[in-house]
Amino acid sequence: MYELYKEKYRPQFHFSPQQNWMNDPNGMVFFKGEYHLFFQYHPHGTEWGPMHWGHAISEDLIHWEEMPIALFPDEHGVIFSGCAVVDWNNTTGLFENEPGLVAIYTNTDQYPGSDRSRQRQSIAYSKDQGRSWLKYEGNPVLVDESITDFRDPKVFWHQETKKWVMVLATEQSITLYTSDNLLEWERASEFGATAGSHDGVWECPDLFPLPLDGDETNQKWVMIVSIGDNPQYKEGSRTQYFIGEFDGETFINDHSDDTILWLDHGRDNYAGVSWSDIPIQDGRRMYIGWMSNWRYANQVPTSVWRSSMTIPRELSLKTVHNKVRLMQQPLRELETIKESVTEHKQKVIMENDVIKQSIPPLCELHLKMDLEETAHFELTFHHSREENTTISYDSNRELLSVNREESGNSQFSDSFSTIQSAELHTEEGNLELKILLDRASVELFANSGEVTMTSLIFPEELAQEISLTSKEGKTVLNHFTITELASIW
Repeated sequence: MYELYKEKYRPQFHFSPQQNWMNDPNGMVFFKGEYHLFFQYHPHGTEWGPMHWGHAISEDLIHWEEMPIALFPDEHGVIFSGCAVVDWNNTTGLFENEPGLVAIYTNTDQYPGSDRSRQRQSIAYSKDQGRSWLKYEGNPVLVDESITDFRDPKVFWHQETKKWVMVLATEQSITLYTSDNLLEWERASEFGATAGSHDGVWECPDLFPLPLDGDETNQKWVMIVSIGDNPQYKEGSRTQYFIGEFDGETFINDHSDDTILWLDHGRDNYAGVSWSDIPIQDGRRMYIGWMSNWRYANQVPTSVWRSSMTIPRELSLKTVHNKVRLMQQPLRELETIKESVTEHKQKVIMENDVIKQSIPPLCELHLKMDLEETAHFELTFHHSREENTTISYDSNRELLSVNREESGNSQFSDSFSTIQSAELHTEEGNLELKILLDRASVELFANSGEVTMTSLIFPEELAQEISLTSKEGKTVLNHFTITELASIW
């Protein structure tokens, strides 16, 4: 017998289901003091299968209580990805004395008498804070038989036009719809047929405003679009974003069509979207992604469960190097599991010097450093004598990398063992790294989250030591803290 949440490779501060398969996060909404996380779930196996909506609830986005399955397949098909909102003003007419939750999701089945896939949008509603759900008798509420990939609705209330807005993945573009009541939808516009990356089918969109550089009077809109796996490309599934303007019906991209902005430069952050109905007094835009990749998601070497979520993150827009970029940082609620903190005084690492330091197996590392123009800095997690994961920065090439080629078990996929890299420009050699290490993942946030990399790893043993090396040039560590993190289970 196994002990639940103690299994090999089980994340200790990331959400994972107790048992069986999980993929995309769905229906994230805040209501009456609770954060809801629904997710694509197959309750009868550890590989992708007929989709249900799993459900978990949290008061702090870190500690989660898994709830009974929320949505089951029905006469309209299985339950693919979608969203949830609070119907504050009873626009649906489904509630009486107080607001309730509405889930908008994709039903998937086949056209009668055919093996052709059919995808349609349906709704369900809850009058008891998400504990039970009723399917709307008029489902489906949105149908377009001319589009095969017609899925993953993300809905929000647009205050200026007093309408609900839906962004929906429609093959190689995003189609926007509007509604007065969540039940009847009108097509408003289409975006993206020639913009960004089209390496795979478009999925799991999101659209929301963010202040630029903290200025609430100067807002931009961010559209997130995930891209499915295409065997012709090495990266597998990944996620891009666009920055622009939105008037309630049409999204206008600020960048040229050939500009591609990646949300994460690691292999394992996919299908992420943001929480709905966060209180105005909070003001944060909070996001979570599925920590896997369709290239090998069904094969990763876990047993009782399969897949976990990224750490929840706060998103912001910042001008860096005269360009507007989406920034990501772990939520401040991570403080709730921080334990002992070790702070190190300034360290100077000369060329070819190696500094070793013990670490707890679950930890956050925070480094601020100055690098010479020729410096090549490496931080290596030593899981065992043979297994290691290395984060490096090459000042000469301005290249940040995560190398998991020797991080542990990778036999399950030829695509897993890899070096992940991204360009990162620094100001006068100043580099900041924040790193979260769990049992089977490394999440890297560089220069306040300008560049992020999310990577699964499957070492036989937990890391107990790191080494800091300057392969070329000199590196000055001005700030270096090691924070032990507690298990949420």
